[in-house]
Amino acid sequence: MKKIWIMAGEASGDLYGAELTKDLRQMAPDLQISGMGGLKMKEAGVEIFVDSTELGVVGIIEVAKSIGFFLKLLKQMAEKAERERPDLVVLIDYPGFNLRLAERLHKLGIKVVYYISPQVWAWKKGRIPKIARDVTRMLCIFPFEPQVYAGTGLSVDFVGHPLLEILRPYREKKVERDENLVLLLPGSRGGELKRHIPPFLETAAQLLKARPALHFAMPLPREKTKDIAISIINTLHLSDELKSRLDITVGNTRDRMTEATAGLAASGTVTVEAAILGLPLVVAYKTNWLTYQIAKRLVKLPSITIANLVTEKTVYQECIQYDVTATKMGPALEAILPGGNRRDEVLSGIRECVEKLGSETQVSRKVAEEVLDVLGASGE
Repeated sequence: MKKIWIMAGEASGDLYGAELTKDLRQMAPDLQISGMGGLKMKEAGVEIFVDSTELGVVGIIEVAKSIGFFLKLLKQMAEKAERERPDLVVLIDYPGFNLRLAERLHKLGIKVVYYISPQVWAWKKGRIPKIARDVTRMLCIFPFEPQVYAGTGLSVDFVGHPLLEILRPYREKKVERDENLVLLLPGSRGGELKRHIPPFLETAAQLLKARPALHFAMPLPREKTKDIAISIINTLHLSDELKSRLDITVGNTRDRMTEATAGLAASGTVTVEAAILGLPLVVAYKTNWLTYQIAKRLVKLPSITIANLVTEKTVYQECIQYDVTATKMGPALEAILPGGNRRDEVLSGIRECVEKLGSETQVSRKVAEEVLDVLGASGE
């Protein structure tokens, strides 16, 4: 009986790992699957040996504070791999940890499939030769990524974006959008909420003066996140009118994306989901001062938003760091509301983005086929 590990360190990776596991179970019922993940992977039948629920750390300074923990975990995983000798390890995103694990697995002679390429096209291109050495096959979810590895000898395939498949039920829903509903998506981590909620609500208050019929929804992923958000909101001096028009909920972000007319969102996977679900956005992101100073020197990209990178144009307007203010975000958001001067342009860009992400709707099955192909080769 062959055994594989699936290693995912964040909520999105947990979701993709769960979908992959379901297809692997159908195609190879006797496969032993264990790994690092969260509730979704566990529910899909993965034997979880590391709970990744609290591993999502963002920001250079924040990661530095946790370096001791991650180095210890890395050592434990390498020792476990040496003892148990999995036939194959699937690494999903989470490059700060997974690339280091790939290096150790390579030294042990264990084959690695890397699903969702590290964003080496954004920074640290010097990692590419090491990735080509340590990884057996790279599975990319953006159409421009395979070219990044050209000439390295690494086996690379573009499989399409897994969210196209995961969000299909939402895309197929026939829901009439509420032209007065605006989503506020400030992120899921404590630091993101603290930095984004105050200017997001200030922007909402400004818009409400210009468009009194508007109402706002802030769907959040977990009860813990909601508790943090409410504690932040309670420190703000919001008008009774805005309070009465703000709906804070848990666990229904995608449903709200199919109902709203536009949104203001922190940069991240949620912006890809919004594009797939046809929601115009303004994208914002603010981090601590030192992380921003380091990042802007390292990251050499024209945009931080995938929809813009895929289409090579400004689909979603961005407000970064010092522009995360109502003065900047308010006019940008008003421009994409019904009747706004950018709305048609954004809707057209969203459609182009989805087309370029791939028409493949069985992405997880395709990934499973690739994994089993490498697994079969590893047994020869």
